[in-house]
This record gives sequence, structure tokens and C-alpha cells, in this order.
Amino acid sequence: MKKRLLTAALAACLSLAPACAPNAAGGGSTANGSIGVSRDDSLLFAADQDLDTVFIVDTRSQAVTSQVKVGRQPEKLLVGPDDTVFVTNRLDRSVSIIRKGETTATSLSVGVEPVGLALTTDGRTLYVVNATSLTDSDFGTLMAFDTNTLKMKWEAPVGHEPRAITLMGDGKAAISLYKQGDLVIVDLNNNGKLIKSGTKVYEALNANALGLTSTIGGTARDVPIGGGAVPFDPNFPTGTGPRTARPMGLEAMTVSPDGQQLYVASLIATDTVLNTTPGGAIREPIPGGGSAGYGGGSCGTTAVASPALLTFDAEGNAQVDDLTTCQGLDTNLRPPMLLTSPIPDMPVQGGKAIALEATGRFLFIANYESNNVAVVPTSTTKQSTSFGESADFAPNGGFKLASGTVSQLVSVGAGPTGIAVQHDGKTAWVFNSFDHSVSKLESVAGRIANAGTVKLTSEEKLDAAAVAGRKLFFSAADPRMNNPATGISCGTCHLEGREDGHVWNFPDGPRQTPSLQGRMLAKTAPFHWNGEFNDLLAFMTHTVTNRMGGSGVSPAMEIQVAAFIESMPAADNPHKDTAPDLIARGKDAFNKAECGTCHNGEAFTDNTFADVGTFVKTGAVVDNLSFLPKGGLNTPSLLGLARSAPYLHDGSATTLKARIMNGKALDQHGKTSRLSDTEVDDLVAYLKAL
Repeated sequence: MKKRLLTAALAACLSLAPACAPNAAGGGSTANGSIGVSRDDSLLFAADQDLDTVFIVDTRSQAVTSQVKVGRQPEKLLVGPDDTVFVTNRLDRSVSIIRKGETTATSLSVGVEPVGLALTTDGRTLYVVNATSLTDSDFGTLMAFDTNTLKMKWEAPVGHEPRAITLMGDGKAAISLYKQGDLVIVDLNNNGKLIKSGTKVYEALNANALGLTSTIGGTARDVPIGGGAVPFDPNFPTGTGPRTARPMGLEAMTVSPDGQQLYVASLIATDTVLNTTPGGAIREPIPGGGSAGYGGGSCGTTAVASPALLTFDAEGNAQVDDLTTCQGLDTNLRPPMLLTSPIPDMPVQGGKAIALEATGRFLFIANYESNNVAVVPTSTTKQSTSFGESADFAPNGGFKLASGTVSQLVSVGAGPTGIAVQHDGKTAWVFNSFDHSVSKLESVAGRIANAGTVKLTSEEKLDAAAVAGRKLFFSAADPRMNNPATGISCGTCHLEGREDGHVWNFPDGPRQTPSLQGRMLAKTAPFHWNGEFNDLLAFMTHTVTNRMGGSGVSPAMEIQVAAFIESMPAADNPHKDTAPDLIARGKDAFNKAECGTCHNGEAFTDNTFADVGTFVKTGAVVDNLSFLPKGGLNTPSLLGLARSAPYLHDGSATTLKARIMNGKALDQHGKTSRLSDTEVDDLVAYLKAL
């Protein structure tokens, strides 16, 4: 009897029956990310970002049956109710459409860097989220298409750098803002009109520290300003800097079967001054090599950027814990917020895709940086997570969880970007983008296990050094790059190899993460805002060993990481099509203001140092002016400016024009007083086109 109950319960744990989801093709789907399955479970579709190819795999023989070429850098894949496959091509401004039985794709023109996809349950309307509009990098858009005619119905602006979309029922959709760390809610029945432009999730997370009214466990209470502990790591120096943290990297999202809860994989990044001394020297060593520069934390796997699962209700209101409560109460009718590993030497980091099983009890999160799949309960109440006699799989009911908020953690291949659960509820598939393979997950002896890996191709687009360097760059689990106590990768801050839009607080002062894509890194030494590292090896040795806790960086690893960074294409830029006459006027303004004195050469930097009047001298976190070995800050490259807001080392300029106009008459940052208002606009247009 017990065996029969166990088998039935485990089948439910991997079941994602489409009837349970209010909009199975768009939200509450059996699949998310770069992979999907046909309605009869016979075919698997995987979008390979490197090879610009969709691989079609027979799930029974586990053999590749065909390959379909699509656009550049296919990112997300969605299978419609009639088995039509839709793929967003991030660097091709297009969506590829593969009809059932066809081996060639139709191309649909969309916006700049399309990523998110959703489809109505009847398959008649396709929604595409573009990172920016075709004309302006300041905002992204949502497009709606008729899938029969492929004609656009409407397009609407939805905020800065949007990524994921999920349908919520009642004609609404939620869209994530990747770097801003928030959601917007739109009305699909009213041409994408904004219903809610933000959720105040930051305020909810930091209610205690901000002195707001906090809702914890469903009870509202008033809390004092500055109350509570420093988030994440009680070993941080007390009283240094803000006691807040903020979400970022919102990409993977789904909705509960009843449409009442949204689940979003996220990072929560601390605003607290990091545990280093000026110049980055470490404070305390940690076991296994390296240091506590970025520290381990008592909440989450790292004090720097903790993996999290944010929950929102059907109206887009944040249902999260105040960070001072860490993991919240055990009576929450929602998932645990901070995701902590049940395995001491296996971190959880980089949630890239998320799928929900049919009963609504568990979520499966594919973690890009830690190369595993986390199984997470959707409620921490014992009643809703217990499977009775099948207690082996119950995460927090029926038996005592060993540690962590993640029920199970299953290792897969490198760089997982998608997960699909078959409609029969017996098998799940994970696409491992770095390995060009799929992992098969099944329930075995009461646990979810990796039942094997299918190699899709041996072809590689990148050279061997760049392939190895990418794995190093995005690995949160390679002991050479980090200690399990930190559980972060280079990509944790340099999201997608770019930047996170976050300003980190150091004893040196506030420091914004610079983008690495398409910026000729090899030609921009020395490194760091302070410029204290003359080459990439010195920079990596310091950051990887002293801050991330890695066992050590070799010259070979430096070559590999550098090869990967140089291989990354620049972010697509709508301003690259700016009219030549406007570019010419902007370049004249650039020269008139003598911007080229410092911003010159191929990378638009002379690699020297300057004081441009932006040092932070007042406030909770100030620049340590005694630690400026060259007397100023390192001149950054201007390449890719349009997609890398906010600006300056402290992120204080939200737009390029704001930077130019602030202190324009003082001529501290170029001879800007020489420029008329029209010339300022021309200069901004030129800078955005770089």
C-alpha cells in the first residue's frame, strides 16, 4: 500500500497537466526557457544559442531527428497548442516560427533583443517582449501578433529592459524588468496599457529598515526606522551603510494553476558595505581557500547576491518577507523566498527557467550558474506540502528537512537555460546550453534524479578557450572560481556578461558594475574604477581568490576568461541606425566639449585617471579619497552606453543628458559649458550610437 501511494505521489510531483493552468502556453506552462515538448510528448525542441539552431529530438529514441536554422542567438522557445514552435532571436530582432512537420522557419520582425514569449490558450495571439523599442533604448515594448496572419495587432511601452512575460487570466499579463528588479502589469484587452507600473517589492523587502509598515505572515505592523539586523550576514561591520537589499536579474517567471500567484526567480543584492577593506583586501579567511571578502551569509548562500523566489499576488502585489526575518514563517502560503541549498558544497545560483507541476505544490528552477535544478515547494505550510506516506519527497512536511529551503537539488549539465516537463508527468528535460545537451530527469526511489544526458551535437561556434572561459565566468560551483560559502560567479554581478544596474557599496565607496560585452576589454587596462590592477590576471587573482573565495587563478584561466569576454557581441542598439547628419553634429559637439581628451581611441578611453567632480562626499557611503592610487577614477569606455544606464561610478546619472546637464557650467567633465542645449541633444544622440 505504501509503495502504491509513493508511486502515485511521485507521479504528481512531476505532473504538469495543462488543464490545471489558466493559460498553459504562456503562464503556468509545462516548459520555460529554451526548451519545449510537443503535445503528445514525442518530440523535444531545444534552442541552441551558440549555433542558431533548434534541435528536434525524439524523446523515445533520444536521437536528434532534425535541425532547423533560426535567427542569431535564439533565447526563448515556446510550443503552441498545435505544436507550432516560436523562438525569440535575441540578436536578430526576430521571432522564428516553425510549423509542425516543417524543417525551415518563418521569420517575424519584432523589436530590439526580443526575449520573453507568451501565447494565448487558443494559440491565436502571440506576445513578444523586446528589451528596447526599435527607436529608443530607454524603454522596452510588448508586441501582440495574430499567429495566423503574422500581422502586429499593437505595440506598447512597458518599462526599462523588460525580459519575461506570463499571462495571468482576466486579460492581464505580468512582465519582469530585468535590472530594475520589479514587475509591471498590463491590460492585454486594452492594447497593453499599463495597469501597474511597479509592485513596490523593494519597499516590501526592506520595510523594517525603511521604517514602513511591514506585512509578515499576513499581519501588518509598524516598525521603527533602521530596525532589524543587517541583511544576510551578521558578521558585516555593523552600522556601515544601508541596511537594505534589492532584487535584480528577474527573468524566469510563471503563474500558479489557479492564477492567483506569480513566481519569479531573482537575485537579492545587498546594499550593505561589503566585507572588504579599502583596496579590496580581505578581512577573514574561510575554509577551503580564498577569503570572506564577499562572505557567506546566515540567509541565502551568499551575502552579496542571494538566490530568491519572489511571489506576487494576482494584482501584482509583492508577497515577500521583510529581509530581517530571513526565511520568513513556516506558515506562509507561498514558497520560501530565499533559496538555500540542502547540500553544503552545492550552491544554488542563476535561476534561468522555472516550471510548475500540475498540483501546484512544486516548482522546478533551472540554475544557470550552479548547473542544477532546484525543486522548491510552493507553500511552507505542512498541510499543503505533505504527501502522507510519501514523505521522502515532502520538502517541509512529513519529515524534517536536513537543511536549506530547497527540497531537492539535481545536478545537470553546464549552463542550463530551459526546463520542460512532459504532459504525461513522468519525465522532465533540461537544456544545457554550454554542453549542447539535454538532461533527462525522472523520479527514482522517491527522489528526482538525472537519468542521463543526450548530446545534441559536437559542433562548437566558439573556440576552445572561449568555451572554457564561459564556463569559468558563469560558474558558481567551480572551486577554482569560488568557495561554496559564497556561491556566486562573475556572472552574478555581470549579468549576461553585461552589468546588473546595481551600485555596490565598498569601503572604497559606491561602485557601479560596468558592462563587459563589446567593450574591447583587452584594450582598457588598468582595471577597476580605482585602476589598481594592471592586467586581467591581477584583477582575477584579487577578485576570484580574495573576494569570491576561489582556490586560485592560473594564467591559462586568465586567457580563457579573456577569450570568452572578447567573444561576446555587443548588446544590440536601436541607436546604431541614427541618421548620419545627426551623428556628424553630435561628433562635432563631442570635439567642441573636448570629450576626446580622455575618451579616445577604439575603445573611447585613454586608460588614465581623472576627477570629474563626481566623488561622493556625503551620505551613508562615501568615496574614500585616500585610496585613489592615480589621483582619480579610471576613465571608462563609452562603447555601448545606450544599454548600460545608470551612469558614473556611483550610478547617480540615470540618463546621459542628466549627466551632461548636471554641473554643465563648471566644465569638470569636459568643456560642456561651450554647448548649447541643441548641441547637448546632438552629443547625447552621438554617445547613444557608440
